[in-house]
Amino acid sequence: MASEARIGQRRSYDGALCTVRYIGEVAGTTGSWLGVEWDDPTRGKHDGHHKGIRYFSCKSKSATAASFIRPTRPVDPPQTFVSALQLKYASESTADQQPLAAQKQVIISGKVAEEIGFDKARRKLARLSELRVVILDGSRIAYASQPASSTQDNKDNGQSISQVCPKITDLDVSRNLFEHFGTVVDICAELSLVRSLRVNGNRFQDTLEDERLKRAGDVFKGIGELAVDETTLEWQEICHIAAQFPSMRTLYSSANQLSCLSPIPQGSFALTLVSLHMEFNDFTSVADLTALAAIPTLRNLHLKGNRISTILPPSGSDKAPVFPPSLQYLDISYNQVSTWSLVDSLHSVFPGLNSLRFSHNPIYDNAELDNPSSVISAHVNKGGKTDEAYMLLLARLPNLKVLNFSTITPADRADAEMFYLSRIAKQLAAVPEAAEGEVLARHRRWAELCELYGEPAVVRQGEVNPNFLEGRLIGVQFCLSEGSWDAAQPADRLRKDAMIPKSFDLYTVKGIVGKLFGLPPLELRLVWETGEWDPVAGFDDEAGDSSEEEEMEVEWERTEDQGASAGEVPPTGSKGGRWVKREVELKDGPRHFGYCVDGLEAKIRVELR
Repeated sequence: MASEARIGQRRSYDGALCTVRYIGEVAGTTGSWLGVEWDDPTRGKHDGHHKGIRYFSCKSKSATAASFIRPTRPVDPPQTFVSALQLKYASESTADQQPLAAQKQVIISGKVAEEIGFDKARRKLARLSELRVVILDGSRIAYASQPASSTQDNKDNGQSISQVCPKITDLDVSRNLFEHFGTVVDICAELSLVRSLRVNGNRFQDTLEDERLKRAGDVFKGIGELAVDETTLEWQEICHIAAQFPSMRTLYSSANQLSCLSPIPQGSFALTLVSLHMEFNDFTSVADLTALAAIPTLRNLHLKGNRISTILPPSGSDKAPVFPPSLQYLDISYNQVSTWSLVDSLHSVFPGLNSLRFSHNPIYDNAELDNPSSVISAHVNKGGKTDEAYMLLLARLPNLKVLNFSTITPADRADAEMFYLSRIAKQLAAVPEAAEGEVLARHRRWAELCELYGEPAVVRQGEVNPNFLEGRLIGVQFCLSEGSWDAAQPADRLRKDAMIPKSFDLYTVKGIVGKLFGLPPLELRLVWETGEWDPVAGFDDEAGDSSEEEEMEVEWERTEDQGASAGEVPPTGSKGGRWVKREVELKDGPRHFGYCVDGLEAKIRVELR
């Protein structure tokens, strides 16, 4: 029979864990109900607010974490640590096991395999005193030892934890029925060899007032790794717990709904912490983590899956935090970074940063998202955006040695920085000379890179009012490629010039080209020769088939083509590197021609499929 319910009690129903938040009547029904908050927030129906009445509140921010259930519903019995250990590691048979004679034979290559090894493994697991790694995740543990008031059968046989399993070094007691962290203290007090402790997914209550936790003393002195993921603990409570671990080097505090961190108490774990995992919380700016700048030993900071988009919040402090030089690795992947301004600030906020994970941010989908003069970039060459963002990121952070788990070679850096220079030149060419300072203000490395590789040529075209007809037309030079024409045809058949409205879709453009050359439009392939140069990285001059590389690569040299547009001539003064001209196929579709090419002039190669 289920024990009498009380507020704050931890319960398990058919393996689903919950906390009792309310006991009483519910309007419109008869009898008493239990209002529970499920550990799995998708399991419930509401958040304690039901049909216009607030009965209780949940720690989870989910709108479906709570339910009402009858007190008579059968409850899964709680266990002690030893009983859960014996059930998992020393039981003679489990519910899904059958006697050996009844088990299906295992046949390999026509021969029946003997299962002597399985029996040996079971006997080995049964030696509890030799266990070093113990995982009791979801084992309904509520007590360190059987309480004197318990009416359940005593399954511990009078044995203490230290007698049963004294050699445990790695302990995982995640997702159990603990109500207070003091129970974990009682368990670890008998396990002096534990070095890694995981209590993920538990729901500890009254942590700051827990007397057993306050009196922990040296219980956790040898533990270097603590995991409190998915516990819904507040940062102050996490610090209070972590302060009892004087040797802690790694702390996991992911998925705890944290949005801002209060200052860390002096001393405590701030003197030893090396790695901190804060993934999948609710931080929106780097400034939300200012408290961590007080940890002088911090080397690795994991912030994957938050909502970080800026260094400073929209309102609040105007002073960016500065982390200690000891912090060398930062994971800010899967956030909401959409501007390069955050990237440019990383070197000042994290002065010791040399390894970064930055993938899966919006800036990767549009590498020039915060550049108002590059609307075209959002519409063409979609497949190359990730590579382009990678190179721009690398070029903007000169101290990086590893990016997205890839070691940066000197050739990688040189190629990325020259590519970045060409992009700056393109932006400069797109604005009047008077606005040059505004563009360069977004690129703090401009002067440094010009000194290294030489200043690229910037060729500006005359400004055109977009309200005039000439501002709505693109002058296009269509050229038939070799193999698409008869050598006997006159030269004027090989090149045609036309003014194409920006608003025409690509189907219409193909129809025009077909008429110009007398060719079937559906059999044509249009390739925009952008005139831009991209570096070719990842090739070793001393390895591979050089003949194939010669076909793919262009060993660039300075040309004197005065008619070239900005970005067409590779940067001057370069100290080496290979470059290849960028080409973009204009694939069939309803997109406007003006969104597919850049500027008011374009050169397009026409090929027969």
